[in-house]
Amino acid sequence: MSKAGFSFFEHAAPGIFVLLWSTGFIGAKLGLPYAEPLTFLEMRFIVVCTLLLSLALALRRPWPKSPRQALHIAIAGVFLHGGYLGGVFGAIHRGMPAGLVALIVGMQPLLTAMLGGKLLGERVGPKQWTGLLLGFVGVALVLSGKLALAGLSFGGMALTLLALLSITCGTIYQKRFCGQMDLWTGSLIQFVAAGLVFLPFMLIYETMQITWNRNFIFALGWLVLVLSLGAISLLHQLIRHGAATRVSALFYLTPPTTALLAWAVFGEQLDAPALVGMALAAFGVALALRK
Repeated sequence: MSKAGFSFFEHAAPGIFVLLWSTGFIGAKLGLPYAEPLTFLEMRFIVVCTLLLSLALALRRPWPKSPRQALHIAIAGVFLHGGYLGGVFGAIHRGMPAGLVALIVGMQPLLTAMLGGKLLGERVGPKQWTGLLLGFVGVALVLSGKLALAGLSFGGMALTLLALLSITCGTIYQKRFCGQMDLWTGSLIQFVAAGLVFLPFMLIYETMQITWNRNFIFALGWLVLVLSLGAISLLHQLIRHGAATRVSALFYLTPPTTALLAWAVFGEQLDAPALVGMALAAFGVALALRK
């Protein structure tokens, strides 16, 4: 990548990633009424793996040089795609309020900052800590009008914590062990690994029935092309080129962006605390991303 190209990537990629990643919640809301969560995710992985395999073969992309490297990539994929997505979708399917799930998972940047210093040797200064804390407060304000304790259960809480730990561990593990991963073949290995983890749970606990209609097909296509190929590819590049703590801070911008998209697409209301929270989250992320 040229110097000018990298400069554009460094400045534009974070904003593009946040926007694309935020649309995943909209796609899930459109598609989940027509398929159970693991069945929906498994179908998504099958389609994206087919596309990634075709691209990898057509572009003659390099494969991992050793089984050890392939194993590291697969483990990161199980965390990033298996544990995180399975935990979030499973918790909401069990009745956990989506706002509460988002708030708990929103602690990921703080957890990554605490672990990143010990495991990756990343230094988090006072400004970064202040930014991370302000970002979390901003997320809480954005979600304050949507928080509810109805539907709270041990199983739902366990799945939510699984999602939080998985996205945190996946970010740190990928940064530490998968720095040389090829985007196309590495992503293929990660999605295959996550799909294999889902498979037995789907076979045991779900009916695997799908109501095929325009809404489901649109949601599936959006999650495959925009999320699995677009946003995930950007996430891999951001992790490779930036500190794990700084990359994780971007996740604070997901709830505000999702709220704006839900307002535009579904007509959901935005109250004053949510608007203040958006501004606070953006300011906190700006502090956290400062080198």
